[in-house]
Amino acid sequence: MERIEKLIDNLPPMDLMRSEKMTLVQLIIPVESAHRAISYLGELGLLQFRDLNSERSPFQRTFVNQVKRCGEMSRKLRFFKDQISKAGLLSSVHPVVEPDLELEELEIQLAEHEHELIEMNSNSEKLRVTYNELLEFKLVLQKACGFLLPSSNHAVSEERELSENIYSNDDYVETASLLEQETRPADQSGLRFISGIICKSKALRFERMLFRATRGNMLFNQAPAGEEIMDPLSAEMVEKTVFVVHFSGEQARTKILKICEAFGASCYPVPDDISKQRQITREVSSHLSELETTLDAGIRHRNKALTSIGYHLTQWTSMVRREKAVYDTLNMLNFDVTKKCLVGEGWCPIFAKAQILEALQRATFDSSSQVGIIFHVMDAVESPPTYFRTNHFTNAYQEIVDAYGVARYQEANPAVYTVVTFPFLFAVMFGDWGHGICLLLGALVLIAREGRLSTQKLGSFMEMLFGGRYVLLLMSLFSIYCGLIYNEFFSVPFHIFGGSAYKCRDVTCSDAKSAGLIKFRDPYPFGVDPSWRGSRSELPFLNSLKMKMSILLGVAQMNLGIVLSYFNARFFRSSLDIRYQFVPQMIFLNSLFGYLSLLIIIKWCTGSQADLYHVMIYMFLSPTDNLGENELFWGQRPLQIVLLLLALVAVPWMLFPKPFILKKLHSERFQGRNYGLLGSSEFDLDVEPDSARDHHEEFNFSEVFVHQMIHSIEFVLGAVSNTASYLRLWALSLAHSELSTVFYEKVLLLAWGYDNIIIRLIGLAVFAFATAFILLMMETLSAFLHALRLHWVEFQNKFYHGDGYKFKPFSFALITDDDD
Repeated sequence: MERIEKLIDNLPPMDLMRSEKMTLVQLIIPVESAHRAISYLGELGLLQFRDLNSERSPFQRTFVNQVKRCGEMSRKLRFFKDQISKAGLLSSVHPVVEPDLELEELEIQLAEHEHELIEMNSNSEKLRVTYNELLEFKLVLQKACGFLLPSSNHAVSEERELSENIYSNDDYVETASLLEQETRPADQSGLRFISGIICKSKALRFERMLFRATRGNMLFNQAPAGEEIMDPLSAEMVEKTVFVVHFSGEQARTKILKICEAFGASCYPVPDDISKQRQITREVSSHLSELETTLDAGIRHRNKALTSIGYHLTQWTSMVRREKAVYDTLNMLNFDVTKKCLVGEGWCPIFAKAQILEALQRATFDSSSQVGIIFHVMDAVESPPTYFRTNHFTNAYQEIVDAYGVARYQEANPAVYTVVTFPFLFAVMFGDWGHGICLLLGALVLIAREGRLSTQKLGSFMEMLFGGRYVLLLMSLFSIYCGLIYNEFFSVPFHIFGGSAYKCRDVTCSDAKSAGLIKFRDPYPFGVDPSWRGSRSELPFLNSLKMKMSILLGVAQMNLGIVLSYFNARFFRSSLDIRYQFVPQMIFLNSLFGYLSLLIIIKWCTGSQADLYHVMIYMFLSPTDNLGENELFWGQRPLQIVLLLLALVAVPWMLFPKPFILKKLHSERFQGRNYGLLGSSEFDLDVEPDSARDHHEEFNFSEVFVHQMIHSIEFVLGAVSNTASYLRLWALSLAHSELSTVFYEKVLLLAWGYDNIIIRLIGLAVFAFATAFILLMMETLSAFLHALRLHWVEFQNKFYHGDGYKFKPFSFALITDDDD
């Protein structure tokens, strides 16, 4: 046993098996070099600062004004970005790199640019409002004149009132208007009109309101404006309608004007004199052309300013984010007694101490400080954060594990084994080498475009898919492997590795493939013999194969989890966990389900017809009875009795010894220790994590015993339920195979049976749709979630606590858009 332990101790450490060793460090930084030191540490990204001012609100911290300034600059940069996107311009793909700016200089530049842009926007808005008013006036003049000009025929006049055509200036007649001819005496009695323009969507409600307000004593004419007008607030083009309201009396005029104001209608005066109308129309057209020129020039000037800002926007945004992150970090530090130095604490990996020291020395030199930065290691009472160094390939698997819970510091990391077991268990459920090739192509596309996609902002689904591209790669490769074992290519078997081991006894079985097959050569060399497909015994054979394979894989993975609990206990030097947890758990699991796995392998090797259900049931009900035809090997009955007794002994072995031994150790540890503590200094008590000071609380035996009882019951029941849970491998694999067969036989082959190209194309389209969306998307997601469940629950609960917390270093590389 000692030789085995020495061999284990001498094994080289496995990458990712344990989190990086961490140390708590203290920094004493002179004020003049603090900013530069924190900046260099942010570029390095290997130190996680502790917040020494957690009791203070953000507004009570030292550098709150600098953080506010950075926040204000971030707001200005977001304003520039919005303006660039509204103008339809693109930020420069290759931004101009300026020499390093000071924060104050950048703040002045941003303020100037913002003031200039706001002024240009204000002027442009005023010009746009004026332009809109003149354009509306021009449209009102053109349309309203059509309602006021004379006509020889009343029918033509009424038709002209509702006409949508714009009345041309050349068609004006040098005569008095209809109102001047027919209602000149009435002018003295107050018959007048109001002309204006209103949004087309409001015109009907506007007319009804006028009719009710004047009790029908008005004449309302309207016509489409013929041009869309830009709304200065929303910058959208709006359809409008020109209207003319004839009324009588001052009271009606007041009401109509108020209604116009309420509906947002713009009223414009139209003179009765034709010559004046023409003159005003010419003046308005002249002003409009001038305004168009001015607006275009303003837009060009504004776009030029935005383009110049766009060249520097990326650099400025990055600089402001960094500065804000630096000051946020400085706010986590405390001043010392002299108020000349900042004191900070944080966690860093042991391997990074030299790099951090080098960065701090550079900061001291570059800031021309007379005093160096003090960097020293502290003793920690609390548990350090967990940090695994991952790459593009292993990161996705580590994220799968961390989604369940971050590993406790230096705890065995399941991600090491998840890299292989997760895609393999997925493939057991998804096994079809045709579908696997489709997944492989998708994974290769994502990996080939990795450089381009990593710099783009992707949607939530696409981002998840891209992040798991290497998981998808291994899942597809294992799916091809398992598909070759199942001999399924879109549910169709192929003679890839030679001919079948079976042949028909006579000609009658060649069509039905239901009976009469006899074995005439050695077994099919790899995977399932293609002759099983379509035979009467296909389903019983494949069910038996996949169910037993699921149990073997499940027992193997659960044993791996228990073995990892041994390595955890050994690493943390917990002999109690080895003796009273690892050993009885191994005995209990393998006495029952390890034995079942052994029976499955023996039955496969010997070709026995023994009923394993009967063997396992009567192992508990009547262990002393003769097995008869269900006996697989000599000495099976006494072995079953021994295994059953071992399983029964393992339960109290797990439950009782550990709580009582813990109680005894606690009482021995503190017996007579009260006098010994007088010789200890206060400093020793403060820094010693395993000192008596940390264990003065009374040992709660009942709590420990209940916890151990829950753990033992959970393991005993879980051994049964977890083994049954692995049968989902069989169920999902069967479902995938049957669905694939149904789509192939009932859709594709059925359509191919018709001698009609249209029916064949429809059948092919339905088959492709079902394969892509049901088998490749829904079944992939289903198998992924079930594989996730098997790892989180059945595998990790044997050894994994997952109650740690992640190492989150201060790093500029980790700053995101949300940090603005």
